[in-house]
Formats: sequence, structure tokens, C-alpha cells
Amino acid sequence: MTYVWTQEGWLYLAVVIDLCLRKVVGWSMSPRMKSQLVCDALKMAAWQRRPKAGLIHHSDRGSQYASKAFRKLLRINGFQGSMSRKGDCWDNAVVESFFGSLKQERVQWRNYQTRYEAQQDILQYISGWYNPYRLHSTLNYVSPNDYEKRLLETKHAA
Repeated sequence: MTYVWTQEGWLYLAVVIDLCLRKVVGWSMSPRMKSQLVCDALKMAAWQRRPKAGLIHHSDRGSQYASKAFRKLLRINGFQGSMSRKGDCWDNAVVESFFGSLKQERVQWRNYQTRYEAQQDILQYISGWYNPYRLHSTLNYVSPNDYEKRLLETKHAA
């Protein structure tokens, strides 16, 4: 999770990223940093992607990810939880990199008056820029959407 300042107060953002695609596949925003925030992001990702049981969900050691509600959601979906080691920021580097990009490329240039304004701008960043156009060195300098399209074409050709 990360947070964004608005004139109304903090807005908290949780995301789920597909590691293979570097694509944001689930997200949730809220004025409160409760377990519901991370649960909603995971529910969105599961609904959109329909992953098979056995999926590994990696997170940091935040209390929201250790909550009874989140662990139950993992169990119901047949997902396996994996948490960072204590004090090891590298375990969650992909999500932290996304948050850094979001803040450097978008948030730092804005002065959000309301949480709603920030939510709409962040949604535009994710669905209108990051997933469809932002190039990733890990993906041979293509966007997450283009990389996914290439993978699907390769699967269908095989």
C-alpha cells in the first residue's frame, strides 16, 4: 500500500500486480488503511484474471495482509500467501517500483483538492497510461498490455 496527500487528507492505495506481465490487475483506494482496502484489491484482481488455485500472492508484512479477513480471502480462492522477510524491502520491489513510478510520473505534479479527484487521476494513470503504454525494461521495453498480447499470441500459435 501507499498513500497520496489530498486537501481532504490521505488517500490510501493498494494494488495487485501480475509479476509476469508487470501489469496492475487489481486496485483499491480508501481514506482509511483497513484490511478491506487490500481485500478489495485482491477481489478485483481475482475477478478480472480468474487465476487458478495455487496462485502465490506476495505482500509486505503490513497488518492488513496479516488480517483474518485477508487470510480468509486467500484461503477461499485457493491462493497461497507469501510475506516479505522482516526488514527486507527487496521482496516487494515490483510493487514499490510501481508506487515510485506513480508518484514520480503523476502524483508529485498534482495538487489534489479531493480524494475523488486523486482517485480519478490515479485510475487514469493505471488504465490509461501504465498498463497500455508505459514501457518496462523487464518486458523488453514493451507495455504490460502489449506483453500480455504477445504472450497470448504465442500460446495460440503453439
